[in-house]
Amino acid sequence: METLNNYLEYLKYQKNYSLYTINSYKTDILEFLDYLEREDLNYKEVVYSDIRFYLMYLKEERNDINSSIDRKLSALRGFYKYMANENIIKSNIFSLVNGPKKDKKLPRYFEYNELEELFNACDISTSLGQRDLLILEMLYATGVRVGELVNIKVNDINRSERKILILGKGNKERIVEYGDYCEDILDLYLKEGYRKLNKDNSEHLILNKNGGVLTERGVRYLLDKIIKNTSINKNISPHMIRHSFATHLLNEGCDLLTVQKLLGHESISATQVYTHVSTDRLKEVYYNSFPRAKKDD
Repeated sequence: METLNNYLEYLKYQKNYSLYTINSYKTDILEFLDYLEREDLNYKEVVYSDIRFYLMYLKEERNDINSSIDRKLSALRGFYKYMANENIIKSNIFSLVNGPKKDKKLPRYFEYNELEELFNACDISTSLGQRDLLILEMLYATGVRVGELVNIKVNDINRSERKILILGKGNKERIVEYGDYCEDILDLYLKEGYRKLNKDNSEHLILNKNGGVLTERGVRYLLDKIIKNTSINKNISPHMIRHSFATHLLNEGCDLLTVQKLLGHESISATQVYTHVSTDRLKEVYYNSFPRAKKDD
């Protein structure tokens, strides 16, 4: 479908969306177009009631959770807005549709001792082991998204000040900091592993075994591989390490506005979800530490 292909090109070159996000949007839009075809509906002539029936189909027949439905609506809202701006349709009917109330789901994160076990599972005597540990340390030290991580270039790093220029969502730049542990593995990787992996004189920091840029999917794959070499019984994702970064900062007393800036959140509301995790931690500490918090049996 030419219109969809043009929209995906627009997301890539005009909006600077990551490949992972673009593929997710494509999947959600194609699912909707397949539904319309089965119902003998024209995507240019969709009306409000058609969308309501589609939402019922997602909820009742596909058993999609609210957050999944909301994500699909967001993809379709963007697609129809693009078509309206390009005069392919008269107006964006999806702008009239509100998504279901999101499921309240606290972010999952690692305890610090679990992260240490992950770090220790990397064999830094090898080039790939150095790279893998750098990925873990940098995700945790900076809280960057995986798409931001794989796009870091060596020249984006100010090693004397231990700062990295990050190109985030919407092509917005921000500066993140890193500490001693991340500095140690970064220095080792640039001195040894990076030189061996960088066969094609790449500008990018995180490389695959062939010297090309490691993809977001590649990062997820290697994290799955690393956790299998530990005793940790949790699924792992780059975003879970980002959640750990934010949660641990708040648990140690960092203020919410600072965490917002470090994460690159446009709105403080996106950061506030971590306060629930932090509050639960404070409650646990209170009941375990305060002598008159609970009676002895």
